[in-house]
Amino acid sequence: MRFVDLAATSTAVADTSGRRAKIELLADALRRLAAGGSDETITAGAAYLAGEVRQRQTGVGWASLRELPPPAPVATLTVEQVDAALQRFSELAGPGSQAERRRGVSALFAAATADEQRVLVGLLTGELRQGAQAGLLADAVAKAAGVEIGEVRRALLLAGDLRAVAAAALTGGPGALATFHLSVGRPLAPMLAQSAPSVAEALAATGAPAAADVKLDGVRIQVHRDGSDVAVFSRSLDDLTARLPGVVAAVRALPAHTLVLDGEAMGHDEAGRPLPFQEISGRAARRGEPAQLTPFFFDLLHLDGADLLDAPARDRWAALTGAVPGELLVTRTEIADVADAERAFAAAVDAGQEGLVIKSLDAPYDVGRRGAAWVKVKPRHTLDLVVLAAEWGHGRRRGWLSNLHLGARDPETGGFVMLGKTFKGLTDELLRWQTERLQALAVERNDWVVKVRPELVVEIAFDGVQTSPRYPGGVALRFARVLRYREDKSAAEADTIGDVRAIHAGRLAGG
Repeated sequence: MRFVDLAATSTAVADTSGRRAKIELLADALRRLAAGGSDETITAGAAYLAGEVRQRQTGVGWASLRELPPPAPVATLTVEQVDAALQRFSELAGPGSQAERRRGVSALFAAATADEQRVLVGLLTGELRQGAQAGLLADAVAKAAGVEIGEVRRALLLAGDLRAVAAAALTGGPGALATFHLSVGRPLAPMLAQSAPSVAEALAATGAPAAADVKLDGVRIQVHRDGSDVAVFSRSLDDLTARLPGVVAAVRALPAHTLVLDGEAMGHDEAGRPLPFQEISGRAARRGEPAQLTPFFFDLLHLDGADLLDAPARDRWAALTGAVPGELLVTRTEIADVADAERAFAAAVDAGQEGLVIKSLDAPYDVGRRGAAWVKVKPRHTLDLVVLAAEWGHGRRRGWLSNLHLGARDPETGGFVMLGKTFKGLTDELLRWQTERLQALAVERNDWVVKVRPELVVEIAFDGVQTSPRYPGGVALRFARVLRYREDKSAAEADTIGDVRAIHAGRLAGG
């Protein structure tokens, strides 16, 4: 398949708002991939349609993409050629590898048209914002292959790799999908939770009675044990075994022979308070330096030869309680009504945890989509910040100023300190309004960004504040999203960098 055709699909998906239309576009591209491609080509193409590359690491980032050759006038690249080039980049190592990788990148981009270059940059930087999430692509795989979506989701749960599932469905149909099964030692796509702004809305989604799990701000882990062999996997299915010896030892000490457990790895300070996620994830990510983190489990997917995926949650949890000691379990409370849920939520937050996950007692363990069986609730922070600049949007947001640069007021200097960027929460109406408003405030502009006079105040919701050497204030907002513009406020009334640092200090203290 020509890479330019896949790039055109990416652009079309980004410019399309309807779910069904997106699925049809993706399904058509998948059919064309399957028509003349190998399993490897389908796997690579499916990854590109999901905004990813088949290789976990390519060694190519923003620094390698600063100076690119002019685009090619005629499309000649195929999906196979792009995949082969990325594979070469991923395998380069040792002296001279960086220079050779740069030459390879230059050659690849010189052969790419403008649209192909745009998609390649997005794939290699992880910023191909085209709206083709895993759930949409799973639906497109089912449509393209003519199989039931339930069969695709089941295979995805068991394989943990949508690319492999796509190749199986498109080349072998239901029979190939049926070959996927739970195998101890092979990670599964984890079940995920959707969000709700309050415990009342979360409980309305799951139904009552329900379970309220304390939401730990740790590293999601899936642990497989077969006899003395223990493997620990991350949410993205990376192997963390060598980096988490405490988790390995804790699971190896359990009485069961075979297990598949779902949970979180946490660290604590000297007072027993949970460490911030940034510090925990940093420890888990450092190679060659084992992290001393403790596991806390909330689900059991397999026990001594019996798969529990399809069992109701209450049955899985009963088996979990019998297999794992209480000190290694996430705190769980059964709740009958909103009052129970609010008490559990207050207790979790007071203990320095992130909030609650409200869970249905009857749901099976479902594929990694955000269904209503698990709903998370976290306290919401808000700040009034000043817009310092905005970046021009891509895809469906092309032509609008989208990604906002956010700043807090600095009373000592009279200026503003940048805290990060966000394009989350912006409706089409807001995008149109802010594009016109920000251009009226522009002081400097280029093809990428418009810098503005720091006058416009925007109310931002966020989940927390983390340490960040990337920004001048040393801190950044986590999961920032726009709530509304505050034209009733002047920039002099915006929140200060001191306010932001106080939230950061309170989080570090567990408050």
